[in-house]
Amino acid sequence: MTEQGLAHVALPASLTGRAVLPSDTRYERVRHGYVHRGAPAVVIFPESVEETAEALAYARGKGTVVSVRSGGHGISGRSTNDGGVVVDVSRLDHVAVLDRTRRRVRIGAGARWGAVAQFLAPHGLAVSSGDTGDVGVGGLVTAGGMGWFARRDGLTIDHVTAVELVLADGTFVRADAEHHPDLFWAVRGAGGNFGVVTAVELEASETGDVVFANLVFDARETASLVEEWAAVLEAAPRELTSFLTLMPAAPGRPAMAHVAAVYAGDRPDAAQRVLAPLLGLGPMLHQEAVLAPYPALVPVGGAPHRGQGLGATRSGLLDRVSTHTARSLADALASEQVLMGQFRSVGCAVNDVSASATAYPHRTQNFHLLSATVPDRERSLDAHWARLAPEVNGVYLSFDTRRSPEALAEAFPESALTRLRALKARYDPDNVFDRNFPLR
Repeated sequence: MTEQGLAHVALPASLTGRAVLPSDTRYERVRHGYVHRGAPAVVIFPESVEETAEALAYARGKGTVVSVRSGGHGISGRSTNDGGVVVDVSRLDHVAVLDRTRRRVRIGAGARWGAVAQFLAPHGLAVSSGDTGDVGVGGLVTAGGMGWFARRDGLTIDHVTAVELVLADGTFVRADAEHHPDLFWAVRGAGGNFGVVTAVELEASETGDVVFANLVFDARETASLVEEWAAVLEAAPRELTSFLTLMPAAPGRPAMAHVAAVYAGDRPDAAQRVLAPLLGLGPMLHQEAVLAPYPALVPVGGAPHRGQGLGATRSGLLDRVSTHTARSLADALASEQVLMGQFRSVGCAVNDVSASATAYPHRTQNFHLLSATVPDRERSLDAHWARLAPEVNGVYLSFDTRRSPEALAEAFPESALTRLRALKARYDPDNVFDRNFPLR
């Protein structure tokens, strides 16, 4: 739908100063996500729960597609659209400590995780929340959240104690273990299908300084490096979480591996013992390790959102990183058709949670793999992913651009999928929130 198509129905008075149309000079700054480009007919920035409900009602009245955006990174491409309405909750960005003794915090869905970290640090608190400070709270906290403390603390959703959201019919609901417990279960892992989250409450972790290691290797021997990295992580204590990012060779440089690792403690001697096995992964190009406050790990970068990232991604959870997995990824990167691969270590505290406790059911796997490329090479990405299929045991949908029934079944195996579909029929019978993934 075009701007002209929306223009004959006026926005509610409360939203007239909240909407950005294509004719607005601000439009170019708000139309895209960080990864994907978009051309919505209007982007609305509500500043309250009531305005969020009005924005949603307006979009529904137009019968157009609705995308919800909290931060903008949107690796899966679902936070913008072409011709529809984007409800951007970035102005709902408050952060508060409700109870320091119980470590209870309340965060608006539009806050950025870097800002959250900065606010909580003086209180000696942190919430494990991914690896990028510019990511919005709402998208991550409803999907999972594989952060720097994943092996020590679990997923971000494992610390959510309450969720506030606007349902498809405009009703405001606060869901927790005692109120709307079925919805509370669903939102923690499949939240994008059930409403517009406006705020969450979480139990933060006691966190001061941590040890952060930044290592870069020549990755000509990609497969062996991957296997050795995975072996180190499996043997490591749960205080260590690490991400391994692999890039193919380029003119003037070899294939490269970037290992980022966090030891969730402030004892350099203990960290040194735990990190030492990572130093032998391959020829070292760069190394540094620093004792740093948690906010330094998730800085607020403020990068503009211009759809500048890789637009085709595949996501898979793995029980183990096998020789086959390592070689398949090495071959894909060497082909120059797949432009990036990244492993994230999970397991430990993530797997301490029951598979039925949240809608995110993946509680046995130890690693996550993301492979990415540009859209015109997506067939090659799919061929690479087909080789990995026997190894994949689950999908993290926020890192996957597919919308196929097969991907959905991998993300939500039975009986989680049947339960989600029943709840979808109850809370969103008209399938207003259809951008996230096709439950119906």
